[in-house]
Amino acid sequence: MKSIMHNKQDGTCYLCMKLNYDYQRREGLEEHHVFGGPCKKLSTKYGLTVYLCHEHHTEPPEGVHRNKANMDLLHKEGQRAFIKRYPGKDFMEIFGRNYL
Repeated sequence: MKSIMHNKQDGTCYLCMKLNYDYQRREGLEEHHVFGGPCKKLSTKYGLTVYLCHEHHTEPPEGVHRNKANMDLLHKEGQRAFIKRYPGKDFMEIFGRNYL
């Protein structure tokens, strides 16, 4: 499913925008499932994906796979986006955790 959080066609890195107010188009953006591991398929199903530059995806110190604060930010924003888009569904029942 298409992301409900971020438009890939904009060519922007979600975290560059959120953390640095940087809206430049970037090459080679990487798709990130906001809720990974056992919830990766659910992230896809509900459109909870964002597009990140390589540095914000996997590289220290700011890559979400290595930076708890940035991962927490995405989890919170993902839950808020889910609640807004799917008001009749129970986030905690589906994802098993409250991030807010």
